Parts: sequence; structure tokens; C-alpha cells
Amino acid sequence: MKFVTLLSGGIDSPVAAYLMANVGADVILLHMDNGEYGDPKEIDKVKKLAARLSEMTGKELPLYIAAHGPNQEAIKKNCEYSYQCVMCKRVMQNVAKRFAQMQGCDGIIMGDSLGQVASQTLRNIKAEQCDVDFPIVRPLIGLDKEEIIDIAKRIGTFDISIIQTGGCKVVPMKPVTEATIDKVLANEAKLDFEKLVAESADNAVRV
Repeated sequence: MKFVTLLSGGIDSPVAAYLMANVGADVILLHMDNGEYGDPKEIDKVKKLAARLSEMTGKELPLYIAAHGPNQEAIKKNCEYSYQCVMCKRVMQNVAKRFAQMQGCDGIIMGDSLGQVASQTLRNIKAEQCDVDFPIVRPLIGLDKEEIIDIAKRIGTFDISIIQTGGCKVVPMKPVTEATIDKVLANEAKLDFEKLVAESADNAVRV
């Protein structure tokens, strides 16, 4: 098994990558860099997380960075603002799919835990991944936050993940929690979606 993990600087996705690598999967890490909508310190966190995961799994987990700032900008300018996070996740999944196919991978790993944040309600997850047509593995989906934190502490990623950064600057005040597939596709139609996905995936850089 070979997977691409969408790796943020948070607590959950490093744990998801660890769990899959620990059961034998070959894992490539892909971080989506928010550019002007993020914090440059997030890259340093992700590098530290990647190093820690390699140490704990005894495996090489290559880390790639893909530009996501232009995607966030396009979503902000063209889509319903309440759908910013849902459309962000949708673009990321499609970038990860294209990148995974380029790398000969079998699927995508994500750190979603059901209902933990607005973009992870069941309705939103269903809408975000409609028509992706590629395996998405969510090893944390049924765990609560404390269970995830316990694993993060055990594998030594927790203290890295909680280093304070500025976070995402484009999160709406009231993100949609019950997204519909029709609205996701309607918002997608307002974007040059395939171009955004291709430019991010094709220009990902290994660090």
C-alpha cells in the first residue's frame, strides 16, 4: 500500500500518517501551503513533524509542499464565503489525488475525525469528496479528540503540533456545516478548477 497524506501542522493528520505507516503503508507527506493566508512558521512545524514521524516509524516519509494560497484566493473571490472551508478541502483532495496518481499511490490519507470541526460533519465530508473517485482513508474517523491527543503524545508529535502559529486567515465566521453536493458543484463551476488542481499538484516541491 502506498498513500499520500495531507499533512497540516495540526494534531490530527500526523497521527493519521503514523497509524497507516505503522501498519505497513508507504506514506508520502503532502503539505498544502496557504501562502499569504497562512503563517510561514507552519512550514517549519511540518518539517519537524515529518522528521518525527520518520523517526517513530523507522521509515522515510518524503515531504512535499504544494502551493495552496492561489486556490484559497480563487475560492474567496468566486465562491460563497460560507463554503470556503468545504471548497478548500475539495481542492486539497483533488490536488492530493492528482499528486498520488503521479507518485503511483493507491489512495489518500486524511486526519478527519467525525464532527470535530465544521468541515468534518458527515454532510460536509460527503459533499467535499463527491466525484473524487479515488480512495480516501480516514483512520481517525471514529476517535474523539482525547484519544487522538493521547496517540500524538505517545509518538512525540503533540508538542510540535501545538506550537502556536497564525492559523488560516480566510476561515469564515459561519462556515457551512450541512453542505450539499449541488452547491459544492455549483461553487466549483465558478472556478478554473482543473487548472488550480494541476498547478498545485504538478509544482509540488520536495523538501
